[in-house]
Amino acid sequence: MPDNPKLPARAWLIVGLLWVGGCLNYLDRVIITTMRTSLQASIPMTEAQFGLLTTAFLLVYGGLSPFAGYLADRFSRSRVIITSLFVWSLITWLTAQAKTYEQMLVTRMLMGVSEACFIPAALALVADYHRGATRSLATGFVLGGVMIGSALGGLGGWIAERSHWSHAFSLFGLIGIVFACVLLVLLRDPPRENGDRATLAQAGSTVRLGEAIKSLFSSRNFILAFIYWGVLGIAAWMVIGWMPTYLQEHFHLPQGRAGLVATVYVNVASLIGLLVGGLWADRWSRTNPRACIYVTAIGLGIAVPAILLVCTTPLLPLAIVGLVLYGLTIAFASTEMMPILCLILDPRYIATGFGVLNLFACLVGGATTFAGGALRDAHIEVSRLFQAGAASMVVCAVMLLFIKPGVAGTSIPTGKLDC
Repeated sequence: MPDNPKLPARAWLIVGLLWVGGCLNYLDRVIITTMRTSLQASIPMTEAQFGLLTTAFLLVYGGLSPFAGYLADRFSRSRVIITSLFVWSLITWLTAQAKTYEQMLVTRMLMGVSEACFIPAALALVADYHRGATRSLATGFVLGGVMIGSALGGLGGWIAERSHWSHAFSLFGLIGIVFACVLLVLLRDPPRENGDRATLAQAGSTVRLGEAIKSLFSSRNFILAFIYWGVLGIAAWMVIGWMPTYLQEHFHLPQGRAGLVATVYVNVASLIGLLVGGLWADRWSRTNPRACIYVTAIGLGIAVPAILLVCTTPLLPLAIVGLVLYGLTIAFASTEMMPILCLILDPRYIATGFGVLNLFACLVGGATTFAGGALRDAHIEVSRLFQAGAASMVVCAVMLLFIKPGVAGTSIPTGKLDC
């Protein structure tokens, strides 16, 4: 990690704006998981069909993520972010108008298209502005918005229980449309003289999708990161997709309370974990370039017994302890993924690389979420999938230790490896 360069003037403003964007991004995608009972009462569907609503979103979202990352590498990151936010917010509002299962399924797929562009572009924009020992913390702050959005997703079940499921989609869709207008005024890419990406652009480097994919998969480090991030999706998406239902049935909670317990405790703890992990990695990186890798591995090692506690204890207070510990430590993986990519990838392909990782994670996560619904229809406990998620985290922690800093097969100087 090089000495801290002077940050561009808007560096922390950008983090604040993207914090709100990340909050809306995840709130709009997860509210549907907390209103299962109300939604099924209004639009008849099987458990597998309910699971398919999340799976369809993930398949489209993941499938388009590499292309979405390429757009952020090739064009203005800020414009990609603004367009993505406006379109997915409009689709969130349109979801409230759905009357049939088929219409609901279509809106979820369209949301996958529009939301795919946000996270790769947002995290790459943070990396553009924060090039020294503030990167992990800045990334953690932006992903903190994601955690808050996931936690607020529990409001979907609460609103649906007290009025109608469509009201939540109408409200949050309109909020997102208004905020997109705010970003149009305030969000900007960094000045061209700041950041290695601008330097590479001035040197005439051209980002092409085919060349980017070839460069990524010629790297042993990236292949390891690709497999690691995908396998980690088993645990992450199982908790997001089925924890509210598991708590509702296992502990006999009403829908609204189950949704809040499943989202608030995990995501508030994750918010703290993002900051703790970011600060820890930033400080450690001053003496060890693999700090972001080690911090992530340690976090996964703690998250495994935490999720096992949730799915085995008969006591709700102990389950909440497990959810808090899981949320706190699994967050290390999220806040350090972009810094890890900055250690191992050609700087021109950072957003594309993150998009490719999202593809595999969403394919795995979507299959796992759908499997949860299919297993419920077959009267098999969802807790079995939580156990499989814990096993996947053990594998991920081991794989991380084989990733080493350095960009293979590129002529970019060593000083440019920090994006």
